[in-house]
Amino acid sequence: MARSLLEPRADREVFVTPLDVRPEHIDENGHVNNVVYVGWLQEAGTAHWNARFDEATRARWSWVALRHEIDYLRPLPPDAQGVVARTWVGDPQGPRFARYVRIEDGEGRLAAQGVSEWCLVDAATMRPHRIPADILPAFSRV
Repeated sequence: MARSLLEPRADREVFVTPLDVRPEHIDENGHVNNVVYVGWLQEAGTAHWNARFDEATRARWSWVALRHEIDYLRPLPPDAQGVVARTWVGDPQGPRFARYVRIEDGEGRLAAQGVSEWCLVDAATMRPHRIPADILPAFSRV
């Protein structure tokens, strides 16, 4: 059963990143393969993290995916142009963050949406770490 349409909270920044539909993304059904969407969820989250934090912060912390859930709503064809991912985060839960992603075609129509659960880890030890209070403001709408 598909979840309701994901909408960002008013206090969260929505980060937008372009996505390329490549020939190797197209499956035997003539549209972007489902597995590609999982990669796009990760790409969107990584781009958002990299855009908001400096190299030292990114070297100290890393993220490990715990779960992905995707609803496929409209197929993206081989010639799709202008595809974007819009992503934002939920509330921290100890070391975990839910990240929401909407994938839209060039006309702004929702093709897929997903929720990923990520765990913050210390990059040196790979042990989970409670999300520091100074991380959340970088994902908030100003």
